[in-house]
Amino acid sequence: MYIYLHLWCASQTARKTHVILRPSEVCTEGCIDKRFIRTNERIRVREVRVIDDEGNQLGIMVPFEALKIAREKNLDLVEVSPTAQPPVCRIMDYGKYLYQQEKREREAKKHQHQITVKEVKFRINVDDHDYETKKNHVLRFLGEGDKVKATIFFRGREMTRQGLGREILERLINDVGDKGVVEFRPRQEGNTLHLILAPPKAQPGAKPPKPPKPQAPPAAPQTPVQ
Repeated sequence: MYIYLHLWCASQTARKTHVILRPSEVCTEGCIDKRFIRTNERIRVREVRVIDDEGNQLGIMVPFEALKIAREKNLDLVEVSPTAQPPVCRIMDYGKYLYQQEKREREAKKHQHQITVKEVKFRINVDDHDYETKKNHVLRFLGEGDKVKATIFFRGREMTRQGLGREILERLINDVGDKGVVEFRPRQEGNTLHLILAPPKAQPGAKPPKPPKPQAPPAAPQTPVQ
């Protein structure tokens, strides 16, 4: 977000000048934006607080001395908290850090599940076959983990028959049953009536039912020996 300050110039014409101030980038040790981070010779402040590669506090010193310590260990001096007074720098392997950070981001993306909203449209004069087809679409979308928006669009004189639309959506709610959760009850917006269904939440600790064990076939009757 930008902050606009209106400054009046002290001149004879007194014109208005717009100054755009960017908010300071606050970086923490756990999340460092590599686009704005300063390392090694790019750290040009008067003094910094230094943490070595083992997490020990080395105290406050000038950046030249901190960089000298880092070079002796074949490591980098990385500014991890530029807004602190004085700024905090850490001695680390910066290339290795970036690699591990990108690896963590890739792993986090693998476990992310993106929920999409699928829309299914009904008409107030829908027949039973068309209704069953659309209902099966709703159940399939919910089974795949997506949300469903069931919509009824009223045209012209159909606006006088909004009750039929609500009956269709209430019927859909009852038919879905425990296979979906009503996130938003049927609501009217202009000439559109819609309903939002979400997939049911898995109960913590609930285990899927075990399949029944196959029964052993009955033993064949033995024929008596003559």
